[in-house]
Amino acid sequence: MTIKAPLVPQALFRKPTIIAVALTAGVLLTACGGGSAPTTYDLSAPRDFGRLGGSRATLVVAEPTTVQALDSDRVIVKDSTGALSFLGGAQWADRVPKLVQVRLIQTFENGNRLGSVARPGDRITPEVQLVTDIRSFNIDAASGTAVVEITAKLVGDRTGDIRRARLFSARVPAGAVDGAGAAQALDRALSQVLIEIVRWAR
Repeated sequence: MTIKAPLVPQALFRKPTIIAVALTAGVLLTACGGGSAPTTYDLSAPRDFGRLGGSRATLVVAEPTTVQALDSDRVIVKDSTGALSFLGGAQWADRVPKLVQVRLIQTFENGNRLGSVARPGDRITPEVQLVTDIRSFNIDAASGTAVVEITAKLVGDRTGDIRRARLFSARVPAGAVDGAGAAQALDRALSQVLIEIVRWAR
């Protein structure tokens, strides 16, 4: 089944500014000083991927951890040397870990797991916590692909024991590495990972 997750820029309803970025070092720009505000993009929660069965244990989804470079609202591009740069003219609607947490919870809800999924601080006593770490959430300039890698652990809330653990990853062609192309490709890659995590954790 093909998951369609269209992205709608949210920069005050204006037409997104497209900034062409060549896949060469030194072309990626960090927005600074004056100039137009960056176009804001959001991430989506997959729908229509089937009803989930399995355990009805109460699950709390914690905010993912990640390295400092990815703990921001900027769209990241990694070059062939491994150096990370901000993609000029584009930003996310919130910090990447916060957006991933919210969309992961919504994906559980879209799979008819509404009654068994909660956020930290919801005043419930969870049986299991879903702990995740974002390893990659960037455009790979060398291959022109969006790369998303997230590790997930199901941890017993009372015992602290790790019941299951797995690495989830997806790579999606980005096409033109501009704001819209990068955001759409990362959204598609994340959608694949979110569906796999939800099915695995059920």
